[in-house]
Amino acid sequence: MTDFSAQSISAALRLAHHHRPDHGPTIVFLPGYMSDMAGTKALALDAWAEAEGRAMLRFDYSGCGESPGDFEAQTLGGWRDDVLAMIDEMVRGPVVLVGSSMGGWLMLLAALARPDRVKALIGIAAAPDFTDWGFTVEQKMAILHEGRLIEETPCGDQPYVTSRAFWESGEALRLMHSPLAIDCPIRLLHGQADKDVPWTWSPEIARLARSADVQVTLIKDGDHRLSRESDIALLIATVKTLLERL
Repeated sequence: MTDFSAQSISAALRLAHHHRPDHGPTIVFLPGYMSDMAGTKALALDAWAEAEGRAMLRFDYSGCGESPGDFEAQTLGGWRDDVLAMIDEMVRGPVVLVGSSMGGWLMLLAALARPDRVKALIGIAAAPDFTDWGFTVEQKMAILHEGRLIEETPCGDQPYVTSRAFWESGEALRLMHSPLAIDCPIRLLHGQADKDVPWTWSPEIARLARSADVQVTLIKDGDHRLSRESDIALLIATVKTLLERL
């Protein structure tokens, strides 16, 4: 078990992380925007993985949680590179990526970049391309002209900040305009009461993915966070069943 937040020559070791090498493919949890490795789903999944003797890695992107960096200076491309650095430098062997919201976008980007390492994907309200559909025209103009957009959010004490650098990086990394050359198994969980990411995006990911092994599970009363006990139980059951097949 390792925990690091100090500076290091290694890109991966510069990031705060909790890594437990153990049995089977390493589960790598990818948090959402303005979230971190200490979220409810990440901790619950890690506790289950530890009890089952499963390898698990949680980490904070640059500028998030306990990792160094200015949050507003970060980009989607930079966070994608953080994910790839963790896969390349921290973990040996195959990985299973579990991406929540924006983490679902990052897991798709990582799967495309490391098809030989990424053996399965599990998305929780996956939100690819949200820099496109997640903002009104007026909000996009504010980001471009003012350099940042600040919005109140009920999910935490801090306002929701989107920088121009992040937005432009996201626009350059949009995926949902063509087939996704991803062949590994994919599981997508989405609440139909999600007010932040339309649940219709999960079936769209399933449609575009090249993999023939894709399943979408819709939770009719589930919200965006999917952090209730029943939601966590579904997530763990999904991960368990998928790992048993690999």
